[in-house]
Amino acid sequence: MVPYLGHHPALSDKAAALTLAALKAAKAKGLTTSLDLNYRKKLWTAEKARETLTQLCQYVDVCLGPDATLGFHPEDTDVDLSNLKQDDYKIVFKQLADKYGFKYIASTLRGSQSASDNSISAMIFDGTEIHHTKQYNVRIVDRVGAGDSFASGLIYGLVAGLNAAQAAEFGIAASALKHTIPGDMNHATVAEIETLIGGDGSGKIQR
Repeated sequence: MVPYLGHHPALSDKAAALTLAALKAAKAKGLTTSLDLNYRKKLWTAEKARETLTQLCQYVDVCLGPDATLGFHPEDTDVDLSNLKQDDYKIVFKQLADKYGFKYIASTLRGSQSASDNSISAMIFDGTEIHHTKQYNVRIVDRVGAGDSFASGLIYGLVAGLNAAQAAEFGIAASALKHTIPGDMNHATVAEIETLIGGDGSGKIQR
């Protein structure tokens, strides 16, 4: 896979052009590419985001965090993807896969019991089926970097030869552990992540 570029295409037209050039070059060499569609409304308008991301998605294999920015909704409604029922995800994911040819599409799901207590899980579409991961209940120390931890954990799993469901389980476990670590870096080891995945099924995190 292409290494993380370290910038956001919303920062400038130059950053968007560089991202597009990198994706084109990677695809030309037969490399697997990924893109996190994480929309930040403070960085750009929805219209600009849709225009840019539509271009980028043509060169992407693994789509992370799809939302309504690309204009896809279940059953021709305008519901935001964050409020979808699980059955609706397959409709939207299939629409995205049909248009862009994504090999995998993954998204995290978050429930909020309070500002300090959340539940998290993830879903991944492999072109045929949707797999829903185990749900973890997390007491938040710092959620900055939790999304990146899911993405990097998922990518690690795919590179390591795990199937889509297993890679998603690795990614969401990595994200769950990141919630318990201060700062924006995830210091959890592969062994710690695998231990959490192989836990008793309660979703309780132990460190």
